[in-house]
Amino acid sequence: MGIETALKILADRISQHSATIGTEEAVKTSVVLPFLQALGYDVFNPAEVIPEFTADVIGKKGEKVDYAIKIGDEIQILIECKALNSQLDKKHLAQLYRYFSVTKAKFAILTNGQVYEFYSDLEEPNKLDGKPFFTFDILDGGSSAIGELSKFEKASFDVEKILANAERLKHVSAVKKYLLQEIEEPSAEFVKLVATHVYEGRITAQVRDAVGSATKFAFREIVRDQVRARLSSALNNSAENESSEHESIEKSEIETTPEEIEGMMTIRAIVREVINAKRINLRDAKSYCAVLVDDNNRKPLARLHLNRKQWYLGLFDGESEERLPISELTDIYQFSTRLIETAKAYA
Repeated sequence: MGIETALKILADRISQHSATIGTEEAVKTSVVLPFLQALGYDVFNPAEVIPEFTADVIGKKGEKVDYAIKIGDEIQILIECKALNSQLDKKHLAQLYRYFSVTKAKFAILTNGQVYEFYSDLEEPNKLDGKPFFTFDILDGGSSAIGELSKFEKASFDVEKILANAERLKHVSAVKKYLLQEIEEPSAEFVKLVATHVYEGRITAQVRDAVGSATKFAFREIVRDQVRARLSSALNNSAENESSEHESIEKSEIETTPEEIEGMMTIRAIVREVINAKRINLRDAKSYCAVLVDDNNRKPLARLHLNRKQWYLGLFDGESEERLPISELTDIYQFSTRLIETAKAYA
């Protein structure tokens, strides 16, 4: 089984069974060990994947780190696991920080099963950095992220090559985090910078407000255009590769329109205050377009009925779908409260 297939299985497991694998121990057995197995490590060999690893730490007795991975004759990776719903932060680094300094490990991983933060000592030798140089989210693992993760596979593990690339990854990660924050809510400093490039004249409070609003919408349109371009390319490639006439007919009957994509992006923007926008997915069908949480049919957030003259928005805050007429996509904002309440049930 390839690493991409294995990670897809784990992503589905987290999406569908998050309620039953919420504890730290459940995360270890259901997600973390299969994750390490996907990277080629023998999780059944305690000499390679060492559970409850202990080392001599000055002033601390009996402390253990959840796993240590030995490659060759040396401990190379330390792993600390937390519960699935834990927000990973610096307080969780304490044990890894101490153990890193007394072993020859060059990498440390902090994870809650879904998110894996990779640390090293890029800033000061033998001292764990305060920020990860690479973060991998199983539910949002694009091809580039999987490419970076594959460097940690047992078969291709090379400390020097990973470290040579880690500095770049560290900066890329920091820039992505900053840009995502600015996309969601442009800061005053960023708006001022944009205004100096797009507005001639004195930048008043009114101008800043206008540019700030325009910046937010411009970001959304850029993302929407990118989604459209990629979707169009994927659909074209899919059509070219269809070998069955029957499958080709079925494919042609389902067309994801720009309006449906924009509708999904609008719903994402509405509910992002209570649920991570990355968890909101679009799944098209013949008669409607479903907006789902975790790409799970059992977690419907809304339905977009846009394949007819009269548009409808389907809501799921009751016992069954309620269809409400809308004339344009901005009408979706009228139902923000109800969408947010539905999203809270899946948060």
